[in-house]
This record gives sequence, C-alpha cells and structure tokens, in this order.
Amino acid sequence: MFTRNVADGIHRLEHSFVNVYLVEDDDGVAVIDAGLPGMWPHLTGALDELGYGPGDLRALVLTHAHFDHVGTAARLRQEYRTPILVHDADRYIAAHPYRYEHETNRFLYPIRYPKAVPVLGAMTLAGALNVRGVTDVHSLTRDSGAALPGTPEILYTPGHTAGHVALHYPDRGVLISGDSLVTLNPYTGAKGPQIVSGAATADSAQALASLSLLAETDAPLLLTGHGEPWRDGAAAAVEEALARGAS
Repeated sequence: MFTRNVADGIHRLEHSFVNVYLVEDDDGVAVIDAGLPGMWPHLTGALDELGYGPGDLRALVLTHAHFDHVGTAARLRQEYRTPILVHDADRYIAAHPYRYEHETNRFLYPIRYPKAVPVLGAMTLAGALNVRGVTDVHSLTRDSGAALPGTPEILYTPGHTAGHVALHYPDRGVLISGDSLVTLNPYTGAKGPQIVSGAATADSAQALASLSLLAETDAPLLLTGHGEPWRDGAAAAVEEALARGAS
C-alpha cells in the first residue's frame, strides 16, 4: 500500500506489516529503511510514480539494520546506485542481517501470542528468510541530516539495536521512529505505541530509556517501522509505550 503525503513531502509504503518512507524536497528523495525483499516491486512502483529512476535517489537511510529493514538495500545500491547510510554500531548487522542481539527466544512468541502468526507469516512470505546483507555503507552521524532531503535531526536511540536512530523533521511536524517505537509489535500482534519485544530487541531497558528523546521532539506525527501512523503526538505515544513496558 502506497500512501502519498502522510505528511508534507513524506510518503508511506507498507507491505507485509513493514513500513518504508520516501522523503522529498526540492533537491531529491531519500528512502528511509528498505523493508523486505518482497517490497521491491512496490518500492520501484512508488519511485516511478514520484518520477525517480536510477541515479536519482539521494540516500537510503537505515534506522537500524535488522533483516526486515535491509531487504531491498542491496538491490537499491546495485540498480539505483543509492548510497546507504547506517550508524556505525549497526554496520555488522547490515552485513549480517540475522546476527543480531536479542533478549528472548523469538521462536516461542508465535506460541505465546497467536495474533503474531499472520504478521510473521506475511513477513516470511515477503522474503524474511532471504535477505542479503550490505557492506558498502556510509556512516550515519548526527551531522548527516544536513545533507538529506528534509534536513532531519538524527536522534541516536539505542536499545532495539546498538546503532538505532530516529529522524525528526521539525518543519514538517514528523518523527520517523523506526523500531524505537512501533504501533504494531510483530512478535505479539499487539497494536498501539510500544517497543518491540525482546525477541528482536537487544536491550529493552535501554530502548525504554531512549524514548525520552522521542518525547522531547514534541512531534505531532509519528511514523513507525511497523504499524499505522500515530497522530496524537510523541509525548502521548511515549507515555503509552512506557506504561506497556517490555514484552
């Protein structure tokens, strides 16, 4: 599903319960996260609809490097010649998308949480088990936002992974939170603001602590890695996520 202008110049592409965002300004477009391999025809279709072809993409920015956010990265690099930016602490995961730290056994979650089964099933059908890593990447730092479409503030929000970041667009009232805060937890099927379960989170305590940076943005609109946009403000989302805690 491709939704144009969920905010000014920011477009949402959702496939198999994973979100990718396209951010435009007068100087071009950036792709935020790369979804799963099955998103490829939808992503190229969205880029075609917006008028972008090979060589036109300013950057692919990874909020983090888990397999479900890296799925089309290698093809974007190869076919669109797109530079890939990722925090240095997630470089290893970008190259090895299945070798990431997590707190709990992820294979137990579909048994404990039956609502997760269709979510994880759809992700599997979209190529979750066949993601290629990427090594030709550039460092994403706090200063990187100045050269990106929309000039986002890069917020370092570790916990889900060691190198997780969020992107704040103050002029557009938008925070792209990645998986630092989601509105659909793939491992439980639960909806509403929360952090991702320990099945895919390296340090839940740290992830909860990082939420304060999201609240401080006071962004009216949150766009998350999984789930629907949240339009009741960053502070309210963080309050609810803290109340839910870890899972």
